[in-house]
Amino acid sequence: MDETRVQPPSQDLSKVICELLETGTVAVLVTVVAGTANIGAKLLIDEAGNTSGSLGEVELDSLVAAHVKHFTKTREQTRTFSVNEFAPESTSNNVRLLFERIAPAPRLVVCGAGHVGAALAKLGSFLGYQTSLIDDRADFLTRERFPETSIELIVARSWLESVRDVVGSGKGIAVAVVTRGHAQDEECMRAVVAVQPDYIGLIGSKRRTTIVIDRLRQAGASEEQLANIHAPIGLDIGAVSPEEVALAIIAEIVAERYGSPGSSLSSWRRAERA
Repeated sequence: MDETRVQPPSQDLSKVICELLETGTVAVLVTVVAGTANIGAKLLIDEAGNTSGSLGEVELDSLVAAHVKHFTKTREQTRTFSVNEFAPESTSNNVRLLFERIAPAPRLVVCGAGHVGAALAKLGSFLGYQTSLIDDRADFLTRERFPETSIELIVARSWLESVRDVVGSGKGIAVAVVTRGHAQDEECMRAVVAVQPDYIGLIGSKRRTTIVIDRLRQAGASEEQLANIHAPIGLDIGAVSPEEVALAIIAEIVAERYGSPGSSLSSWRRAERA
């Protein structure tokens, strides 16, 4: 890990945030929202531990920097903390802080431009995902089918190479493999499993997905890597049409992004009646 840089409080945080977003770096912006002093003071901490700004007290900055590591693991987007929740011994324990996750727009890579892939790409784009749609059939990737210019259309020269190029490091990316057959599935999955993006989903029956996963295992994929695959892809909502299947898939992707179990919000009521 690079040596931590502490930047002067006078630095323009908006400029730093723009630079972080351009490089795909995740950070947390912490703001003093209640206390006896320094209301509105801000501290920005990126995933490498580099800081910009200050909350007005060196001790408080250090305590918050340590707590940010725990906050980022929760996948929460915003949360308000009292300092005494994580540092009761601090002299600033009456201070309340707003934690806000700063991250680039989520990306969705859809492998396969058939009926489900097309519906998924359109739904993902509508929900604000930077969406890329890959297929090796150029006639499936036309602006007649996809007039939405927000969807990037990629004709694969080879599934393995094209998926690898688009997915990159995998950070902030959800990948849905919804191709037309085993061979295409396997090529895509070989590229994806190696980099471990935030979400990996594979369409198909239990039998079909098991065949692909077994082949990945034989090719050297570890059990830890394979455990991160959602297969069959999507939440069980009884989906039938391509659009419904796309909804089930995007629902699982959203749940994974926010660390939610994806269960019914009313389940507590039914449990109470039982």
